[in-house]
Amino acid sequence: MLPAGLALPKSLIGPVLITTLLIGAHLSFGILDGYQKLLLAVITSIVMENLLHKYTKGSFKGISSAYVSGISAGILIRSAYFWPFALTAMISIASKYVLRYKGRHLWNPTNFGVAMMLLIAADSTAVLSIQWGNHMWAMVIIWLVGIFTLMKVGRFNITGTYLAAFVFFAWIRTYFTGDTFLTEVAPLTGPMYQLFALFMMTDPKTTVKNPWAQSAVVVVIAFVEMLLRLGEVVYAPFYALFIVGPIALVIEDWWQSRSQPVSGAEAVPHT
Repeated sequence: MLPAGLALPKSLIGPVLITTLLIGAHLSFGILDGYQKLLLAVITSIVMENLLHKYTKGSFKGISSAYVSGISAGILIRSAYFWPFALTAMISIASKYVLRYKGRHLWNPTNFGVAMMLLIAADSTAVLSIQWGNHMWAMVIIWLVGIFTLMKVGRFNITGTYLAAFVFFAWIRTYFTGDTFLTEVAPLTGPMYQLFALFMMTDPKTTVKNPWAQSAVVVVIAFVEMLLRLGEVVYAPFYALFIVGPIALVIEDWWQSRSQPVSGAEAVPHT
């Protein structure tokens, strides 16, 4: 355990964890299309974040959040071209500032960017889908580091519940597909699912606040993912989060506003 003075600041947890994932995945399996494409995605994210933050808030912003979005796009996107990496980063960051509901963004930025690219540029863009194969040591290390980190920040319930739900629904899918259980559960061994389960689903800005509600939402996401997989939708987890996540946040806001007492002064409409 690190001494208090050496504890990693919360703002650096995401960048350190995703950099660990990137290094482990690339050294063991060579997942990157190229360092230039990764660098393009990261730089585009950081520049876009600061330009939009300056325009909307009047000040520049740190690079932590944009760095995570940029590396996520650089890892997930597969294309023979450079422009999909830059465009994914731009769409991801722009969604935080354009698509807002009562002062907050509803979609995880990278999830939104990737989903949009798969819809509008499917002929030029794909998503990383490899599995670790014989390089299981890297997968195990990254999962352990990720889980330990999430436990430290109090968000492991999200990833843990999702993993359990995915395994359960993988078993259910075997009755419809005829595939073996190991075949259905195998996607969890890929770096794409590490990004999805450790980063996208646990984003504090785009998840509901109550721990029990968080767990309930990810079970619904896993269920919708199962339905999409049975419908042979290739990138089912991204679409499942894209659909369920914002709905959960809107329902949470409605529930909170319904349960909060309205004072007399607030009840009188302004004229």
